[in-house]
Amino acid sequence: MTKWLKAIDPQSMLALLRDKVSDRKLRLFAVACCRMIWHEMNEPSRQAVDATERFADGVITDEVREAAQRSAAMGLGRTTRSPASRAAHACAGSKPLLAAIEVSNHAVGAGNLRPQREEQWQLVRDIIGNPFRPVTLDPSWLTSTVTALAEGIYADRAFDRLPILADALQDAGCENPDVLDHCRGPGPHVRGCFVVDLLTGRK
Repeated sequence: MTKWLKAIDPQSMLALLRDKVSDRKLRLFAVACCRMIWHEMNEPSRQAVDATERFADGVITDEVREAAQRSAAMGLGRTTRSPASRAAHACAGSKPLLAAIEVSNHAVGAGNLRPQREEQWQLVRDIIGNPFRPVTLDPSWLTSTVTALAEGIYADRAFDRLPILADALQDAGCENPDVLDHCRGPGPHVRGCFVVDLLTGRK
């Protein structure tokens, strides 16, 4: 647990997560890293990232994800082998942990090293929380207001509403500092945010 709390390297954090995190969360981390360098991606690469996110949420089949990855690979061969394109191709891979690590590497190569690394480890904390001290959901928190806010935040990517969600949680009796501080913190926040997932039943 001490290593986790002190970790500021995304890849060492991912290594600590082996068998402690779902494939969905690993894929959403990879997606979030790719969205940081979205402006550097061609259209097949963007489609591969979008497909990975939809697959993570059970919207499309594995076959559709594979087709998107193949399309991204063809684009790589014809045009560029840029780090951003490599990241998108890796993102849509079949092995989530490997994909997350590869995307982390390629995304750093596509951007400025220090800011990319810093934002990536912040993304890991947003998506995973603290796997060595997970938050236990109190069913009393799940008022109609809280659940509606959480589902809306996820669907709309409206993470600017997280402080409002924190207020609603407090009104419901939640005093957990890990939850409230996270909602009121600066982020970054992305799909897979551990608080939103906790409240919406996503793993």
